[in-house]
Amino acid sequence: MLRNYLKIAWRNLKKNKLYSLINMTGLATGMAVCIVIMLFVSYERSFDGFHTKNIYRLNEVQKFEGMVAPQNVALSMFPMGPTLQQEFPEVINFTRVRPNGKLPLQFGEKRVTLAHSAWADSTFFELFDFQLVSGDRTTALHEPNSLVLTERSAQLLFGADDALGKTIAHYGQDTLLLTVTGILENMPANSHLQFDGLISFNTFADPRLMGNWGGNWLTTYLELAAGTDIAALEKKFPAYLQAHMNEEQAKAYELFLQPLQDVHARSADITHDYLNHAKFDGNYTSIFSFIAIIVLVIAAINFVNLSSAKAASRAKEIGVRKAAGAKRPQLYLQFIGESVLLSFLALLLSLAFVALLLPYVNQLSQRQIGMPLWSRPGFLLLVAAGTVVVGILSGLYPAAYLSSFQPTKVLKGSPETGRKKFGFRNVLVVVQFSSAIFLIIATLFATQQLRYMQRSDPGFTREQIVTVPLDDKSYPKYEALKQQLLSNALITQVTASQQRLGNNLHQTGVRFHGEGPVRELASSQIIVDPDFLNVYQIQLIAGRDFHQDYASDNGKAFIINETLAKELLKDYPGKPVESLLGRHFGFGGVDSTAQIVGIAKDFNFNSLHHKIETLCLFNQRDWGFSELSVKINGARASDAIAHIQSTWNKLVPERDFEYQFLDDHFAELYRSDSTVSEIVGILTALSIFISCLGLFGLASFTAEQRVKEIGIRKVLGASVGSIVRLLSTGFVKLVLVAILIAVPLAWWAVSTWLQNFAYRIDIAWWIFAGAGLLAIIIALLTVSGQAIRAALANPVDSLRDE
Repeated sequence: MLRNYLKIAWRNLKKNKLYSLINMTGLATGMAVCIVIMLFVSYERSFDGFHTKNIYRLNEVQKFEGMVAPQNVALSMFPMGPTLQQEFPEVINFTRVRPNGKLPLQFGEKRVTLAHSAWADSTFFELFDFQLVSGDRTTALHEPNSLVLTERSAQLLFGADDALGKTIAHYGQDTLLLTVTGILENMPANSHLQFDGLISFNTFADPRLMGNWGGNWLTTYLELAAGTDIAALEKKFPAYLQAHMNEEQAKAYELFLQPLQDVHARSADITHDYLNHAKFDGNYTSIFSFIAIIVLVIAAINFVNLSSAKAASRAKEIGVRKAAGAKRPQLYLQFIGESVLLSFLALLLSLAFVALLLPYVNQLSQRQIGMPLWSRPGFLLLVAAGTVVVGILSGLYPAAYLSSFQPTKVLKGSPETGRKKFGFRNVLVVVQFSSAIFLIIATLFATQQLRYMQRSDPGFTREQIVTVPLDDKSYPKYEALKQQLLSNALITQVTASQQRLGNNLHQTGVRFHGEGPVRELASSQIIVDPDFLNVYQIQLIAGRDFHQDYASDNGKAFIINETLAKELLKDYPGKPVESLLGRHFGFGGVDSTAQIVGIAKDFNFNSLHHKIETLCLFNQRDWGFSELSVKINGARASDAIAHIQSTWNKLVPERDFEYQFLDDHFAELYRSDSTVSEIVGILTALSIFISCLGLFGLASFTAEQRVKEIGIRKVLGASVGSIVRLLSTGFVKLVLVAILIAVPLAWWAVSTWLQNFAYRIDIAWWIFAGAGLLAIIIALLTVSGQAIRAALANPVDSLRDE
């Protein structure tokens, strides 16, 4: 019997090729979307899942006076790890990590610069389960000057030779000798910690920094006892801070714990998060999952609609089978079996779609997602089970509807067959297009917001600026580099700074001597070359710029932004910002005679996700710079870069030349938003495509069912236009109903999403109107083709056919 059902199902699919193709393509597209999103979500949720200890990251909420708003930061103080372990039985162990950036190493004549390095406590491998291929994980970072390399780094330095025990020179301003004490497996791609080399923290011995309560410059991880009540432990932290800091200091901090597996995907609101590879907002993975389900539902609706619409052509078959004694459960089984068979055929097609889609998704998201069909049998089983479920759910209503036909009526050719449930099909069409319109609106707003962030004037220029990293070997040669570069007409301006715009700038405590008591507050800060404001075209609204020839400017002159000026004047309403000029201002280590010399117009030195914070700029040449900024002639960019490189190689031969356009750096700031926008756009396009497939199928069946009516109308003189309107109007009405449902839902979703941005677009009515109009046009284009074809058919043929 089962074999006969399969034969009938297969013959039905072959007989109704268009119907089968539409259903298979729609289902395959929906399945492909679900599989790709499932793989993406699975990959995102796998981050740090291979560690077995109960690890939490210690984060701070900083609430310093002068901040625009409290900030969650992924930083902590050096003494916190050991004191937490000593004072709280819940804390079993701790380790601290600090990123160290590029690490230039030399072994013999061979020089290699590791892209990512870090300092780490000796307990690092006690908490984390990264695998050592050689060396003792309990002692690898125990002694000063210990270095653990990844396999890839060891291969670069030593080739096939054994690296363990070898001594390497870290060549910087002061040469440091490091001993290789361990070789680590290459870091898994789904680890938020990524490095090529680890140096033992006790190599870096500065008691002044290590005993400092208030200095936030590293990340602390804690291993907690199983079953620890996290909320109860966090409630003890205020008393802990007050025990180690003075009352005023303690008020400025809160501590909170974050599970290790939340670090990658639940840190969107955490700044100064320097150790978080491929950071991504986990809320977006939930959004992707939701949209993928919508797309699959749209595909399933197609199946239900087309199957029930096709009922008229199968009515006599069902009548004959019932008259021959077929029971309703048998018909149920047959039709659901056909649905499941179609689902599995669609699955095969969907796997081909996935193979085409994955490389693009990987490129877009910068992930390494594979399709683990054979490596993970559980995944294959899940996909197969999902296919069966989709087939059954999609086939339930058509099976119930088709098996309900009464043989006496259908064998007499009752005209009611196939029309009874037309209202329900209309509801499904409305659901389809409501979902599609919702996604169209979401895509338009996401695109508009992204374009707004990318194109908004940040208050400084970033076009045609090339940035080159400086270190302790290269920044002493900055003046020589600057002069050599400016000697070529391809280079228009040169400056330097200790941090790059577009990053979380370091914050520090500052002191302001106004008319009243001395105020102490926090501010972002950046050390700059005197030409910095000129190169970046940052406007001054009061005072003057730094001046190279003013010796007093070196370390004693500050330019503050408008936000900081307003903060300093908040106790003096009505006073102009010019009143701040000449006031004593500075921070730890800066001469008390330092003063404010200028007020800069506010500019977005971070992404538009964040409000503009207080900022002070100062020129302190003795403290060095970490980045060179070179403004070039954009018309001859390649020649300009070649000149920068040749100058660099001549003056700094011991360092490899690296560069990045500042525009590219800002594009990276919005990469996550760009990825979300593009993926949502793709899902929206696919949902529209599937909806159109269904609409096309319904239109063709409607035209088929009304072929005699159309023939009679044409004989009586109806025009082609009037017949097209007749067949199209019903579908357009359904789309209008869908618009009325989708618009309020989309408005709520978009307004909620935009709250994530400090600077955002307005919710414009024309986007909703445009999305609705687009949906109507798409529906008309889809339906009109079939309507015109039916209207142009010869009425003699349709009236003769019986």
